[in-house]
Amino acid sequence: MKKLVLVLILCSVYSGHLVSQNILAETYNLMPWPKDIKVNPAKFIITSDVTISISPDNNGRVRNAAINFLRRLSNRTGVFLDKGFPLTNKVGSIHIAFDTVSKLSIENDESYSLIVHDTSISIKAKTDVGAIRGLETLLQLTKNNETNYFFPGVSINDAPRFVWRGLMIDVARHFQPIDVLKRNLDAMASVKMNVFHWHLTDDQGFRFESKVYPKLHELASDGLYYTQEQIKDLVAYADNLGIRVIPEFDVPGHASAILTAYPELGSKDGYDYTIERNSGVFDPTLDVTKDITYEFLENLFSEIAPLFPDDYFHIGGDENEGKHWDENKKIKKFKRKNKLKTNHDLQTYFNIKLEKILSKLGKKLMGWDEIMTPNMPTTAVIHSWRGENEGLEKGGSLISAAKKGYQTVLSNGYYIDRMLPVEHHYTVDPIGDAQLTKAEQSRILGGEATMWSELVTPLTIDSRIWPRTAAIAERFWSPKNINNVDDMKKRLKNVSFQLEELGITHIKNRDVILRGMTNNQDITSLITLSKICEPLKVYKRNKDGTEYKTFSPFNLFADACVVDAEDASDFNHIVNNFIKDSNETNAIQVLSYLKIWAKNHDDFLKLTKNPKIKPLQNLSKTLSEVSLILSETIQNKNISTENLSEIKNHIEILNNPFVDVEVVIVDALKELTGYCEATYLSN
Repeated sequence: MKKLVLVLILCSVYSGHLVSQNILAETYNLMPWPKDIKVNPAKFIITSDVTISISPDNNGRVRNAAINFLRRLSNRTGVFLDKGFPLTNKVGSIHIAFDTVSKLSIENDESYSLIVHDTSISIKAKTDVGAIRGLETLLQLTKNNETNYFFPGVSINDAPRFVWRGLMIDVARHFQPIDVLKRNLDAMASVKMNVFHWHLTDDQGFRFESKVYPKLHELASDGLYYTQEQIKDLVAYADNLGIRVIPEFDVPGHASAILTAYPELGSKDGYDYTIERNSGVFDPTLDVTKDITYEFLENLFSEIAPLFPDDYFHIGGDENEGKHWDENKKIKKFKRKNKLKTNHDLQTYFNIKLEKILSKLGKKLMGWDEIMTPNMPTTAVIHSWRGENEGLEKGGSLISAAKKGYQTVLSNGYYIDRMLPVEHHYTVDPIGDAQLTKAEQSRILGGEATMWSELVTPLTIDSRIWPRTAAIAERFWSPKNINNVDDMKKRLKNVSFQLEELGITHIKNRDVILRGMTNNQDITSLITLSKICEPLKVYKRNKDGTEYKTFSPFNLFADACVVDAEDASDFNHIVNNFIKDSNETNAIQVLSYLKIWAKNHDDFLKLTKNPKIKPLQNLSKTLSEVSLILSETIQNKNISTENLSEIKNHIEILNNPFVDVEVVIVDALKELTGYCEATYLSN
């Protein structure tokens, strides 16, 4: 009986904690949500005499973060601060104390505590990285009323759930300049992400300046590559933000660019190796039976490794179908001689040799989950990307890797280039309901969002990464029970516009693209359409990887549209409310959208047409016509069989893709039509 009472008490405390957290989440737009937060009655008014002090005095990460904090706070509030830099030999109204300076690794302690009083704020941490995480939380706490900006009274104790909270950016398919990467590093730091995975090579380009093998960047980059000084600068910039940088040099497959420069390393003699312009999986593969291949990679990795201080080095290792291996008689003979039955065995042979090379350089080998074969040493790190979509069992390779003794990182479920809604990613948990021992659980380091760049350029990449990646960052940082999708979306909306402070272009570049499409005409009608359309999902936009090339235009209507189209999300919600209760308030909300769309085609017709705009005409016209009929139906509470048939025909048209986008209010229109048919149809 005593045990039962204790269980009931614990359940009550736990559920009470969740309730209080949910109530607080309605008040504070924090992301990621902290481990523990309590309110107090204090209110710290932000005035011109706000100051920061640091103990110990620090010229490194914390000082830089404090200066950046003061600039962002001043810009956000409009307050003219008297002191724009941390105080020395004085205690400021915001005081930061930490114990040690971190050398970035998976062992870093990023925990912190934050207490807001009426006249003082305290941030305490064991490390400088923990301190700068606390500063980001404090900035997110900024609130205002009519007369003041202020920090509300809170006590926070916070620490991350996972040690690896990453974003992978592919700069091979489409090159991303340093300033694009830096603004994304700033955004990552603002939501406490700590790993930048830099995918530097692929079939479409080699993006690293090699002084040892200069033909790599001279012949295989189209002149778009990073100098070694730029790489040093970016790594230092990331380090200053508490972000580790992991390079990826993808071998033995995805090697078209490498072999364009050094064809003698290839598996097919006489093959015309060229930089690929399309997307997909291609045949060119390093010949892993040649000694010169290992000499090349050891020399190259020896040049690369010192530029990246992190312990981990990603070798790719994915999607090698081995076609050129199968066509090479010497490779077949080598396999027989070394008792390598399959191409997987041959690639494992290659990976083991690479691991020894990297080990000599003080690096741990990391690769996509294809490298997890029976003979692969458990010192390798498995990057899990395949799941049910790729023919694997539920849970993919992550749990299997952890149980086999590998450290592992999850990306399956976080492929943001697939253009799936934010709730899809947010509801993927790295561990889920898997039953693991403590040791197995510790091997799951965390996860990475992956931004493959076949369909993105510097103009659009931010809108494909953000704001969804902020929600993924919360999944990696916050306790598992922080999982309310509606609450997350409310907070994400606020975080999204705050990302613009850091130079992220995910909001403003929509209008840049639309103005370009129209030659600077009034884009109001196109904005209206973009708010209910989303790019085609899961690579349907670029079927078979051949519709778009690396030099194709990526400033079209589909590039202006984003996932989680804002009006569509709202309309879908209010239609659901209206069907549940068709009261006047809910009817007005539905009609407000229908009336906008009914009139929108009139504005569209005013545009001087061109080949970019004209394909949208049928979408605009059909949307207006169906919206007008539905609007009149709801207002008159009557619909004829002819109008009902017309509505259904219009919806069928809208259900098809237009210029690489899908209309994401179609389901709501169908539900609304069904309601009208059941409620208003004339006899």
